[in-house]
Amino acid sequence: MRPILMKGHERPLTFLKYNRDGDLLFSCAKDHTPTVWFADNGERLGTYRGHNGAVWTCDVSRDSMRLVTGSADQTVKLWNVQTGTQLYTFTFGSPARSVEFAIGDELAVITTDPFMELTSAIHVKRIAKDPLEQTEESMLVIKGPQGRINRAVWGPLNRTIISAGEDAVIRIWDSETGKLLRESDKESGHKKTITSLTKSADGSHFLTGSLDKSARLWDTRTLTLIKTYGTERPVNAVAMSPLLNHVVLGGGQDASAVTTTDHRAGKFEAKFYDKILQEEIGGVKGHFGPINALAFNPDGKSFSSGGEDGYVRLHHFDPDYFNIKI
Repeated sequence: MRPILMKGHERPLTFLKYNRDGDLLFSCAKDHTPTVWFADNGERLGTYRGHNGAVWTCDVSRDSMRLVTGSADQTVKLWNVQTGTQLYTFTFGSPARSVEFAIGDELAVITTDPFMELTSAIHVKRIAKDPLEQTEESMLVIKGPQGRINRAVWGPLNRTIISAGEDAVIRIWDSETGKLLRESDKESGHKKTITSLTKSADGSHFLTGSLDKSARLWDTRTLTLIKTYGTERPVNAVAMSPLLNHVVLGGGQDASAVTTTDHRAGKFEAKFYDKILQEEIGGVKGHFGPINALAFNPDGKSFSSGGEDGYVRLHHFDPDYFNIKI
């Protein structure tokens, strides 16, 4: 499995996202310029210029026509994927940390960071079919949890919003009223900041990664803890295979401690676990710094990782990967 090294970012990667067909990979980094690549050979297709700060997050619509990006410049931008033109800019009073289109692409959930006297918030925006009709107003703003909300995603049928962040609590909100429906309990929950959250292909369960050196698998409706995957380092990124019962965790120590360790000491590998048995089944080394982003191709036959080193590494699995037995 020779990785394809994709060099296009000058700063650490923050987020990776495949489109639904799995032929395009979108990458966000701290260098202000989201980039789109061909997912089969890693060729750079184009960039989206216009942000004025680190880009923390992105999502692409189901038809691969619209890209939405959230940035530290306190804006969320809508782009035409094909032409790279900006269609609309939502402005906030604080950095945008996470964005996700709802099923149907008519709504987007956006989280903003605490900043000055503003608390963190979850915003729901309506996305107009015609960008000329797009408005700035939020349909719903949920304020509440203290600390940064690192990720917010839609629950089944867009009825709920699932959020997680610095206070290590996962919360499920009603997406119509903004009412808090459930939160994870202290016993079974994470002990430190939740850095990442990803849903299964069918939306029935989701995986969270945390600085407490573990990842946990949860039932989406009941918020019951299903599985726990322990590692020996903080987890910055998680991904779930849509094809096999595999989860991948990526991480490494804080960027500030990186220079004191040898990259061969491992620690910067993407670790594969059996989703059911919670056993480690292998690792993919290569990054020179912590892994900040992971994504599986929707066909489950390749995955990519983005690191603090500014590289995206694209891995197409060998045939023997599909026959791993524990």
